Amino acid sequence: MSDAAFDFDLFVIGAGSGGVRASRMAAAYGARVGVCESAALGGTCVNVGCVPKKLMVYGAHFHDEWRDATGFGWRVDPPTFDWATLIANKDREIARLNGIYERLLVDRGVRIVRGHGVIEGPNRVTVTSEAGERTTFTAKNILIAVGGKPSRPQIPGGEHVLVSDDVFHLAAMPRRILIVGGGYIAVEFAGVFAGFGSIVTQIHRGPLFLRGFDRDVRVHLEQEMRKRGIDLRFRRSLARVEELGGGVLQAHLDDGSTIEVDAVLAAIGREPRTSGLGLETAGIEADKKGAIRVNRRFRTSVPSIYAIGDVIDRIQLTPVALSEGMIVAGNLFGGQRGAADYDNVPSAVFSSPPIGSVGLTEEQARAEVGAVDCYMSTFRSLKLTMTDRTERTLMKLVVDRASQRVLGVHMVGADAGEIVQGFAVALKCGATKAQFDATIGIHPTSAEEFVTMRERCPEPDHDLHVAHEEAVRDRRVVYHRWQGDDD
Repeated sequence: MSDAAFDFDLFVIGAGSGGVRASRMAAAYGARVGVCESAALGGTCVNVGCVPKKLMVYGAHFHDEWRDATGFGWRVDPPTFDWATLIANKDREIARLNGIYERLLVDRGVRIVRGHGVIEGPNRVTVTSEAGERTTFTAKNILIAVGGKPSRPQIPGGEHVLVSDDVFHLAAMPRRILIVGGGYIAVEFAGVFAGFGSIVTQIHRGPLFLRGFDRDVRVHLEQEMRKRGIDLRFRRSLARVEELGGGVLQAHLDDGSTIEVDAVLAAIGREPRTSGLGLETAGIEADKKGAIRVNRRFRTSVPSIYAIGDVIDRIQLTPVALSEGMIVAGNLFGGQRGAADYDNVPSAVFSSPPIGSVGLTEEQARAEVGAVDCYMSTFRSLKLTMTDRTERTLMKLVVDRASQRVLGVHMVGADAGEIVQGFAVALKCGATKAQFDATIGIHPTSAEEFVTMRERCPEPDHDLHVAHEEAVRDRRVVYHRWQGDDD
């Protein structure tokens, strides 16, 4: 079948970050591209994820800024906060971004099809509009970029529980909130609501939150969150939720205790949005969680169908999905042979205080290379010396003892994401500890601490609280080979 016989060279299901990037890049290479989307353009990140959440983080931090200002001589009236104003302004900004995404696609010549897409074969997608109209399109290549969705707790009273998508549309701020979960979303929202003045309780079924991050980072953040009055309860699970009336909920925990709150937020993980997509009909292989299996170049078990982003359950970060989308477009239409590289992907948790991290944790490094040298510093930042706040910043380097190559850079403190982004370049280039030491710092800044650390941490004389094989598993990415693949 010739290319001209198809409606499109590439049809993308899902106009989130990865899908939009792949569509734009493919069109720039000269491909005929269509993309379908049943919700707002921009996907999770723009509408109910990173962007609105970061706006809320900024808003919550003004609580600290007003408090700190008095130490610098400012005299202000006691600040008040209005949730409705925040949400209205957030909605206006998201609508602006939706329009930008649409223009980016249209200006490249991409056809936008509104509706839910279902794969009906290796080269066929049927899109059902909101009005129920069905249109079938053919494409030489299909790209699945539908993303993920928050998992909902399967417990009695689960219908009273919010998930992260719901937070951005709350009519009023809860005065008391219970947050369930130990991942970055739970930790971020705990800081957001505490900053806005809510009474926050966070429970997590494990012994410590943020599995996969360096243990010193996790312990340090726990201490700082407790300073902010957040009630952290580990080794606890939510058993059921009861509605008491008047907007009050009673949360029953697995230890028999109860908490009365105005809202319960479950941030217990995310799952691929593959239900009703037609994977079985098309013969596309997925794992038991519904994540689509792909090879190093994001091809599924069906040669003409590809998948990227949260739906493949690799690293669920917007910049990763963007990179994956560019690889698919470049390989299909740009004459390239790109493949995934998940080494030294930087990340940030916009907690209070925030985390920035790139490379291996101490636990992962010891599991992978054996002997490592660690350097760590904690200090009160210069800005806070003029205030009554006792928050401390943590910085840590993990170094391969044999080669002296820096394997990991970790930080908890103000602007951690901004600072670690630059050090991610250094790690990608294979920088050594000697090169860090030879770099002159900018004074006075927190960032200069990373190039002035000279004293190694003592060797651990305790269990690092993570099994050797668990640390390796947290780093493992499984690729799949299909018949006919040459990679």
